[in-house]
Amino acid sequence: MTTPPRSRALDGLVVLDLTRVRAGPTCCRVLADFGADVIKIEAPPGVDPNENMSGPRHGYDMQNLHRNKRSVTLNLKRPEGREVFLRLVKNADVVVENFRPDVKDRLGIDYETLRRVNKRVILASISGFGQTGPYRDRAGFDQIAQGMGGLMWVTGLPGQGPVRAGVAVADSTAGIYAATGILVALQERERSGEGQWVHTSLLQAQIALCDFQAALYLVDGKVPGQAGNDHPYSTPMGVVETADGFINIGVGGEGHWASFCRAIERPDLMQDPDFATQAERFRNRPRLREILANVFSQRTSAEWLERLEREHVPAGPIYRMDEVFADPQVQHLGMAAPVHHPARGEIRVVGQPVALSRTPASVVSAVPDPGEHTDEILARAGYQAGEIEQLRRAGVV
Repeated sequence: MTTPPRSRALDGLVVLDLTRVRAGPTCCRVLADFGADVIKIEAPPGVDPNENMSGPRHGYDMQNLHRNKRSVTLNLKRPEGREVFLRLVKNADVVVENFRPDVKDRLGIDYETLRRVNKRVILASISGFGQTGPYRDRAGFDQIAQGMGGLMWVTGLPGQGPVRAGVAVADSTAGIYAATGILVALQERERSGEGQWVHTSLLQAQIALCDFQAALYLVDGKVPGQAGNDHPYSTPMGVVETADGFINIGVGGEGHWASFCRAIERPDLMQDPDFATQAERFRNRPRLREILANVFSQRTSAEWLERLEREHVPAGPIYRMDEVFADPQVQHLGMAAPVHHPARGEIRVVGQPVALSRTPASVVSAVPDPGEHTDEILARAGYQAGEIEQLRRAGVV
């Protein structure tokens, strides 16, 4: 396997990564894939009682979240470890952490402390509920944010009770928002010459992700409910069962409706007053759903997708994960990025979904072993070999 060149988009950017689990690592992954020197700072073995929270080191999740990084071990609970960390901060551009808000204060690595060491440094903090407020010190997890952010009461079939999304949407979104904030702060630093504190939370990210459902309440005062696989206000849009499976259809405006009726060979539906407009179709959705259930049961998914595509009606298959990565368009987009791991051999991880024409993202290295780069990183910070060895014997690195 040929290793692609490292992206040069963020070349020269030094990021100290104190994160674990998902939200923080998602943020740092964006920066690492675009060429930043992301230094993963980890506790020496046996220091952190939750060191296995992110799963096995060679497991699929760690491989996907922590590629393209270097690793240094450092015991931040020791004064000597904090001193080493602050020395690294002197030449860093960004520090990313997702501790509970009080932890960085106890460790003495809060923003004001970092700013005194390096006024250009940007601290990005991701928490469960925010850096201030009555829930500040609560531990947060993705599903808790899904519940508090409103997602679980708009997900699932009507009347079945709250349902979580099948992926960690609050975690992932908070990480992406944090990365966005970092890039904004870096651009602003070009003008001011100073860094700043960027912070977001799982709760904020989840509410923002609800978007139009949240706006429905804020603007119109209506509380959205569960709609299952149906769109909240457009129809027919959602899942239909075919002779051999399921597909998604998306009929928006009146032009789509006319094309849809031609595709399913039911032009009579265009003349039915119950379906004459989007509002009427929505009002009479149960009857329309019953008609379409009978129609779509007559042909296979592949046949229907071909017919709908021919009439330019938005539609698509509903894949299991193996089918996702077998799809020719997904393969064309390069969403499975190959990388070599010393223990696992040739593996694939999820590629970056953003394409840049001159400086694209790249996956060039797998997850490092804990502390794999400690010596070279500390040497670059000015430590002599004897000093590094003394720190190691003392359990600081």
